[in-house]
Amino acid sequence: MSRFKSELTNDQWKLIEPCLPELKRGKGGPKPIDNRACFEGILWVLRSGARWKDLPSHYPSPSTCWRRLQFWEEQGAWLHAWRRFLELLDQQSLLNWEEVFSDGSFAPAKKGASKSGKPSGARVQRGWWWSMAKVFHWEAPLLRPHQQK
Repeated sequence: MSRFKSELTNDQWKLIEPCLPELKRGKGGPKPIDNRACFEGILWVLRSGARWKDLPSHYPSPSTCWRRLQFWEEQGAWLHAWRRFLELLDQQSLLNWEEVFSDGSFAPAKKGASKSGKPSGARVQRGWWWSMAKVFHWEAPLLRPHQQK
Protein backbone atom coordinates (compact mmCIF):
# COMPACT_ATOMS: atom_id res chain seq x y z
CA MET A 1 0.00 0.00 0.00
CA SER A 2 1.50 3.31 -1.05
CA ARG A 3 1.59 6.38 1.19
CA PHE A 4 -1.10 8.98 0.80
CA LYS A 5 -2.08 12.22 2.49
CA SER A 6 -4.61 11.58 5.22
CA GLU A 7 -7.93 13.41 5.08
CA LEU A 8 -8.09 13.40 8.88
CA THR A 9 -5.88 15.51 11.09
CA ASN A 10 -4.07 13.78 13.94
CA ASP A 11 -6.31 15.66 16.41
CA GLN A 12 -9.44 14.35 14.67
CA TRP A 13 -8.06 10.80 14.69
CA LYS A 14 -7.28 11.05 18.42
CA LEU A 15 -10.99 11.67 19.03
CA ILE A 16 -12.20 8.88 16.72
CA GLU A 17 -9.63 6.16 17.47
CA PRO A 18 -10.84 5.18 20.98
CA CYS A 19 -14.36 4.59 19.61
CA LEU A 20 -13.25 1.95 17.09
CA PRO A 21 -12.40 -1.51 18.45
CA GLU A 22 -9.30 -3.22 17.06
CA LEU A 23 -9.71 -6.39 15.07
CA LYS A 24 -8.21 -9.33 16.93
CA ARG A 25 -5.43 -11.20 15.17
CA GLY A 26 -6.14 -14.87 14.49
CA LYS A 27 -3.63 -17.66 15.13
CA GLY A 28 -0.95 -17.46 12.49
CA GLY A 29 -2.96 -15.02 10.39
CA PRO A 30 -1.65 -11.79 8.96
CA LYS A 31 -1.67 -8.65 11.06
CA PRO A 32 -4.99 -6.80 10.55
CA ILE A 33 -4.98 -3.63 8.45
CA ASP A 34 -4.69 -0.41 10.47
CA ASN A 35 -8.03 1.04 11.67
CA ARG A 36 -7.13 4.51 10.44
CA ALA A 37 -6.50 3.32 6.86
CA CYS A 38 -9.84 1.47 6.83
CA PHE A 39 -11.65 4.46 8.32
CA GLU A 40 -10.16 6.72 5.65
CA GLY A 41 -11.33 4.30 2.94
CA ILE A 42 -14.84 4.29 4.39
CA LEU A 43 -14.82 8.10 4.49
CA TRP A 44 -13.76 8.23 0.84
CA VAL A 45 -16.71 6.05 -0.20
CA LEU A 46 -19.16 8.09 1.90
CA ARG A 47 -17.86 11.44 0.63
CA SER A 48 -17.62 10.46 -3.02
CA GLY A 49 -20.77 8.35 -3.23
CA ALA A 50 -18.77 5.88 -5.34
CA ARG A 51 -19.10 2.11 -5.31
CA TRP A 52 -16.84 0.11 -3.00
CA LYS A 53 -15.07 -1.42 -5.97
CA ASP A 54 -14.03 2.08 -7.12
CA LEU A 55 -12.01 2.70 -3.94
CA PRO A 56 -8.55 4.03 -4.98
CA SER A 57 -5.63 1.65 -4.57
CA HIS A 58 -3.90 3.72 -1.87
CA TYR A 59 -6.64 2.63 0.57
CA PRO A 60 -7.03 -0.94 1.85
CA SER A 61 -9.06 -3.24 -0.40
CA PRO A 62 -12.76 -2.46 -0.75
CA SER A 63 -13.71 -5.76 0.90
CA THR A 64 -11.42 -5.03 3.87
CA CYS A 65 -12.96 -1.58 4.39
CA TRP A 66 -16.49 -2.93 4.02
CA ARG A 67 -15.88 -5.80 6.46
CA ARG A 68 -14.35 -3.37 8.98
CA LEU A 69 -17.39 -1.12 8.63
CA GLN A 70 -19.63 -4.13 9.34
CA PHE A 71 -17.45 -5.24 12.29
CA TRP A 72 -17.65 -1.79 13.86
CA GLU A 73 -21.41 -1.78 13.40
CA GLU A 74 -21.73 -5.19 15.09
CA GLN A 75 -19.56 -3.99 17.98
CA GLY A 76 -21.71 -0.89 18.52
CA ALA A 77 -18.86 1.47 17.68
CA TRP A 78 -21.04 4.01 15.84
CA LEU A 79 -23.46 4.39 18.76
CA HIS A 80 -20.52 4.70 21.14
CA ALA A 81 -18.91 7.38 18.91
CA TRP A 82 -22.21 9.26 18.61
CA ARG A 83 -22.64 9.33 22.38
CA ARG A 84 -19.02 10.35 22.92
CA PHE A 85 -19.18 13.27 20.49
CA LEU A 86 -22.48 14.47 21.94
CA GLU A 87 -20.87 14.38 25.38
CA LEU A 88 -17.84 16.38 24.16
CA LEU A 89 -20.05 18.97 22.48
CA ASP A 90 -22.22 19.24 25.58
CA GLN A 91 -19.15 19.78 27.79
CA GLN A 92 -18.23 22.72 25.56
CA SER A 93 -21.84 24.05 25.78
CA LEU A 94 -22.23 23.70 22.01
CA LEU A 95 -25.54 21.82 22.18
CA ASN A 96 -28.98 23.19 22.78
CA TRP A 97 -30.72 20.08 24.14
CA GLU A 98 -34.13 21.50 23.34
CA GLU A 99 -33.28 21.36 19.62
CA VAL A 100 -31.14 18.20 19.38
CA PHE A 101 -32.58 15.30 17.40
CA SER A 102 -31.02 12.74 15.07
CA ASP A 103 -32.97 10.97 12.35
CA GLY A 104 -31.44 7.90 10.79
CA SER A 105 -34.56 6.69 8.99
CA PHE A 106 -34.97 6.12 5.28
CA ALA A 107 -37.74 5.38 2.84
CA PRO A 108 -37.19 2.44 0.48
CA ALA A 109 -37.57 2.99 -3.27
CA LYS A 110 -40.64 1.45 -4.87
CA LYS A 111 -38.55 -0.09 -7.69
CA GLY A 112 -40.71 1.31 -10.46
CA ALA A 113 -43.99 -0.32 -9.47
CA SER A 114 -47.07 1.16 -11.07
CA LYS A 115 -49.52 3.03 -8.89
CA SER A 116 -52.12 0.30 -9.36
CA GLY A 117 -49.64 -2.53 -8.69
CA LYS A 118 -49.99 -4.75 -5.65
CA PRO A 119 -47.68 -3.86 -2.76
CA SER A 120 -44.97 -6.39 -2.07
CA GLY A 121 -45.07 -8.67 0.96
CA ALA A 122 -42.36 -6.62 2.67
CA ARG A 123 -43.98 -3.87 4.70
CA VAL A 124 -42.15 -0.87 6.03
CA GLN A 125 -42.94 -0.01 9.63
CA ARG A 126 -45.19 3.00 9.77
CA GLY A 127 -44.80 5.81 12.20
CA TRP A 128 -41.04 6.23 11.81
CA TRP A 129 -41.24 9.57 13.57
CA TRP A 130 -42.61 7.93 16.71
CA SER A 131 -39.91 5.27 16.57
CA MET A 132 -37.20 7.91 16.32
CA ALA A 133 -38.77 10.01 19.07
CA LYS A 134 -38.84 6.96 21.35
CA VAL A 135 -35.12 6.34 20.76
CA PHE A 136 -34.31 10.01 21.30
CA HIS A 137 -36.21 10.18 24.56
CA TRP A 138 -34.57 6.94 25.71
CA GLU A 139 -31.05 8.24 24.94
CA ALA A 140 -31.37 11.90 25.97
CA PRO A 141 -31.44 11.42 29.77
CA LEU A 142 -28.34 9.23 29.54
CA LEU A 143 -26.35 11.86 27.70
CA ARG A 144 -27.44 15.09 29.33
CA PRO A 145 -25.96 15.78 32.77
CA HIS A 146 -28.16 17.63 35.22
CA GLN A 147 -27.38 21.35 35.47
CA GLN A 148 -25.88 22.35 38.79
CA LYS A 149 -26.72 25.78 40.14
